Amino acid sequence: MSHKVFNRIRDDLCNYDRYFIQKSDVMKKVGLLLEQKMASSLRMLAYGATADQCAEYCRMAKSTSIECLQRFTRGIIALYSEEYLRALTLVDLKRLLAKGEKRGLPRMIGSIDCMHWQWKNCPTAWAGEYSGRKKILTIIIEAIASYDTWIWHAFFGMPGACNDLNVLAKSPLFDELTAGRAPKIQFQVNNKVHKLGYYLVDRIYPRWATFVKTIPNPTRPKEITFAKAQEGYQKDVERCFDILQASFGIVRGATHGWDKEDL
Repeated sequence: MSHKVFNRIRDDLCNYDRYFIQKSDVMKKVGLLLEQKMASSLRMLAYGATADQCAEYCRMAKSTSIECLQRFTRGIIALYSEEYLRALTLVDLKRLLAKGEKRGLPRMIGSIDCMHWQWKNCPTAWAGEYSGRKKILTIIIEAIASYDTWIWHAFFGMPGACNDLNVLAKSPLFDELTAGRAPKIQFQVNNKVHKLGYYLVDRIYPRWATFVKTIPNPTRPKEITFAKAQEGYQKDVERCFDILQASFGIVRGATHGWDKEDL
């Protein structure tokens, strides 16, 4: 992280939550520096370090490291969600549609898929619900990613025993569409007019007008070309998951949290 970004977050957090300001206790003993609290949180997020591992490096107790991480993540969401975690706007939609047309898939919005995050400290009473087909306790995140690895839709919290269809049934992805507030998109293919944009998905998803799947066992040249393009561009979301796990070690390994809301 650059010094400029670090200093910006530091100043914003101080103004947002006084917990990060260095204070003295009743015995006039000076408390932890803001930089210590931020370093502990960033190490846990970026490297997947546990609270115990931060104790020696940052000179902080385990309980303090956990509290710092919770307050840090909540502060980041409160401060920057409006800009960086926003939903798709009309300007964003036009940009994605233009890029999809250049790639040979007109009116393609993005790629959708799900990722499982292992939950090490899942309560025993919930083990059956969160145990997937690999007998590992996981929580599912559904995401839509664009060509530039921007996740503009994320739905997190479904238990690992569910599949992509179960997650889709609970997802708020099409709430705006069913309410009639989604932007109008119209295009023509093979002399047929379509009024919905579409997402690239794998074979488990249903045969909806807004989903485009690959052609199984293509034989003709056109089918082979389409399947190659669809399968290649559908990897955008999988590539985004890989980048997310490479950048944040806390997502790459099993999470040690106890509360699903904190996760």
